[in-house]
Amino acid sequence: MNKPAITDYPVQEFIRDRWSPRAFSEKPIPPEILCSLFEAARWAPSCNNEQPWAFVVTTKDDPEPHNRTLSTLVEANRTWAQHAPVLGIALFEQSFGFNSSPNRYASYDTGAAMANLSAEATTRGLFVHQMAGFDPGKASELFHIPNGWEPIAAFVIGYPGDPQSLPEKLRGRELGPRSRKPLSSFVMSGSWGHPANFLKS
Repeated sequence: MNKPAITDYPVQEFIRDRWSPRAFSEKPIPPEILCSLFEAARWAPSCNNEQPWAFVVTTKDDPEPHNRTLSTLVEANRTWAQHAPVLGIALFEQSFGFNSSPNRYASYDTGAAMANLSAEATTRGLFVHQMAGFDPGKASELFHIPNGWEPIAAFVIGYPGDPQSLPEKLRGRELGPRSRKPLSSFVMSGSWGHPANFLKS
């Protein structure tokens, strides 16, 4: 299901068309396409070119690790995420590699990598839904994640599915309109709360 954003200003189609559905098809994603998605993540910007991200990625054709990933999700996410062909966990390294000092930008950089991945997925007719609703401690235990690495989000990747397959409450959210805060509420200049001068009134 496509649900393009109604934007106030023109943007590229892959930005307009990106969103986070919950209805996913079980259709598998070809390995070469998955490789391209993570290649896009690889080329995200990062502080000091540290590239502090890592991904645990599981697919339905390898059920045991896939089920482990599924078990880390809260029940509300598990009900719909179980149908997607790819489940993953995004992590970041907490310290810089070159001097072992804390890297306060690592989570920001990992978000940039996921944004690249999501944009690439959209251009290929795929969708990514990222989730805060998972158990980072359980993920660390089940996948033997070393100290110094922090799981920050779970995610699914897949082709769009039928919204009618969702429970009624989620179906309403799936079919409802998309919305965003206006630019004037978060793009500022001069002082806090003052909309940037280049914004049209």
